[in-house]
Amino acid sequence: MRWSRLQPFYLLASYLADLIFGDPERLPHPVRGMGKMIGFLDNRLARSRISGVILAFVVIGVSACLAYLLVKLSPILGIYLGYTTLSVKDLQVKARAVMKEDSIAEARKYLAMIVGRDTQNLDKERIVTATIESIAESTNDGIVAPLFYLTLGGPVAAISYKAINTLDSMVGYKNERYLHFGWFSAKLDDIANFIPARISGFLISISSGKRFIQSLKTMAKDSRKHASPNSGVSEAAMAGALGIRLGGEWSYQGKIIKRHYIGEEKRQVQPSLINEALTISLIVSILMVSLGVLFRWLI
Repeated sequence: MRWSRLQPFYLLASYLADLIFGDPERLPHPVRGMGKMIGFLDNRLARSRISGVILAFVVIGVSACLAYLLVKLSPILGIYLGYTTLSVKDLQVKARAVMKEDSIAEARKYLAMIVGRDTQNLDKERIVTATIESIAESTNDGIVAPLFYLTLGGPVAAISYKAINTLDSMVGYKNERYLHFGWFSAKLDDIANFIPARISGFLISISSGKRFIQSLKTMAKDSRKHASPNSGVSEAAMAGALGIRLGGEWSYQGKIIKRHYIGEEKRQVQPSLINEALTISLIVSILMVSLGVLFRWLI
């Protein structure tokens, strides 16, 4: 039996596998393979837009073709591929590690594992804020978006999405090295995340319970203040859901980036908010996989 025949079951199986086992660090992982392929080509292609387009098509094409062959080989491999595109448990584990650390130095170390910004000088409040921003963004990139594509096109579509997302995370920077070379990858990521990001924002609002309206209002008012057309949606929804303010001044590789503030300071920022954000993220994942299974079951 192929993936298409039992897709609701396989979708749920992929989700449960991630929820139970988390990131399969000791097994072959498609995203790590994508990272090696991108790194190899990055060091060999010219720093031009056309080279960046070639890079994206090669990485996405190879990833999708291999995924297609593996799904044809065995539906179980399809479940494994779907499972590797999700980060429900991994997000919970890594973000809780930051929250549990009493030592500022240790909390900074664990935070550096989930964010791209400099963490060495962050105080307790900024550590919590950075963690919550990462949870909001990862709720889309690591949960809602992969489930969205897994629902619509199975593991091949989900793996293609992860290839786009990995390209953006590795070459989609607006610095001297990647401004032109990574432009196409960054634009592809914006397009691929456009619908999932808005689903994420709405589901975050629903999952916030009594702050549903506040979350929706913040998302509508502040999402465009973010430099990213997609990250701002989930971050604004989460800021409203928690009643806090995100954004502000951050350091990236020694360069200070000033971002607009998102949300309002209605509550004091404290470590317990990380747990609240993770609870919202988990509820979002349950809602999204339920919608996906229902969609595939009905069609």
